[in-house]
Amino acid sequence: MKDAQTVETADIVVIGAGLSGVGATKFLADDFPDKKILLLEGRNAVGGTWDLFKYPGVRSDDSVHTYGYGFKPWMHQDAIADGPLIRDYISETVTDFGLDDMLRLRHRVTSAEWSSTEGCWTLGVSVTDDDGTESTRSIVTKFVFSGTGYYDYSNAYEPRFEGREDFQGTILHPQHWPEDFDYSGQRVVIIGSGATAVTMLPAMLKGERSAAHVTMLQRTPSYVASVPRIDKTAQRLMKVLGTERGYAATRRKNIWSDHLIVTVLSKFPKFGRRLLRKMTAKQLPHDFDVDTHFAPPYSPWDQRLCVTPDNEFFRALSDGSADVVTEQIDRFTSDGVLLQSGRLLEADVIVTATGLQMQMLGGIEPTVDGAPVTFSDRVLYRGALISGVPNWAMMLGYTKATWTLRIGNVARLAADIIREMDAKGYDMATPVAPEGIETQDLFDLSAGYMQRARNILPRQGTTMPWQMHTTFVKDNRLFRGRLVDETIQFATKADADVTVGAAS
Repeated sequence: MKDAQTVETADIVVIGAGLSGVGATKFLADDFPDKKILLLEGRNAVGGTWDLFKYPGVRSDDSVHTYGYGFKPWMHQDAIADGPLIRDYISETVTDFGLDDMLRLRHRVTSAEWSSTEGCWTLGVSVTDDDGTESTRSIVTKFVFSGTGYYDYSNAYEPRFEGREDFQGTILHPQHWPEDFDYSGQRVVIIGSGATAVTMLPAMLKGERSAAHVTMLQRTPSYVASVPRIDKTAQRLMKVLGTERGYAATRRKNIWSDHLIVTVLSKFPKFGRRLLRKMTAKQLPHDFDVDTHFAPPYSPWDQRLCVTPDNEFFRALSDGSADVVTEQIDRFTSDGVLLQSGRLLEADVIVTATGLQMQMLGGIEPTVDGAPVTFSDRVLYRGALISGVPNWAMMLGYTKATWTLRIGNVARLAADIIREMDAKGYDMATPVAPEGIETQDLFDLSAGYMQRARNILPRQGTTMPWQMHTTFVKDNRLFRGRLVDETIQFATKADADVTVGAAS
């Protein structure tokens, strides 16, 4: 029997106080004002990604009018916003909607054990007190909502570069960037071509710490599109219609315009290639080799498009303060990076913007009645519930729309299940995928970090309700009407015939 002094109970536990977890907590608190809800965060502050990443220029790739919450208008003029602004927005949400009492900082969930006979989850939690003392506690809860994202925030992805130990300068990965690192007057080589590299290149040429020169070294080009940092239409709508209605109108505008762009570029890839090339060439000097550096071998939206606010990336390339090199690396040397062509890129600082590693549930490895849950054997119900795993919802967002637009629908699904259990006296709700269900990959991008993680990701079905779409407009249609069907098995802990935890 558990020691009552070391065990806390709750009706619902939300894991992760980033944008998803805070949003889910707000929705669930509105739905269940009389339930005890805890919001657990392993770090010392809310914000998730936006509290973790400190690299130069860290910002959103999407307009915060859609990246933010529908219930809290984004008031800053910048639609493409710097990380600290987003972190403050999340923190304000916690305060504005009274979530402070539910929030437990420095509470990192390390284990999750489901017991069908007890009808609850027991979470092992590592707690760091104000004085730095660590202890392990247990929290027993009926329902878990994980808003942990799908990245491993402790371990970045860094391929092995021969000669790394020979380099005499500084090597940094953006995920572990020291906030006080001074690169002023130094030659910087950024290895990578994704959103982080496109963000860092112009940022490292600004302010007191401006680098002497920045080179983006890429193996494969990416599509890069310029977007306005300030959404003037949003500013006008909020002025004319008022804050609430103007913000709502801006969200609708952005949702549909983004959906139109993705649809057109995906359906007509040749047109998309030509359009993006034309847009890129327009921002660069007439003799710039666009076809070498900005003509990817894949179609638009096979991977996410990189964005640059107000052309700042292209301006840095145009004025000579930065350049882009598209070649293979041979090795690191004491002075920089030697390319396979024999060219040496001299550097004082090498930034390995080589990507992140994916991880499910923040590294938590749940067990159901003593059996480990192997995610690659599981199928997701509406992209949110894990087959064979009772009373657990997870937030996964979109790859071709703003990630966080999905929070409200996933929280509503979780709330519907909890209400069903409350109304009929059930202790558990378990998604059970049909035997022989046809499955497909969960995500539809060819990005390296997703391909590397295929063996650890759950699957999705090819038909509803075991399916999710990668754009909000299409996926939102799947959340109309009743969300809980007969493939969710409800039971009480007294039911001896219930079998939970079997992989589909």
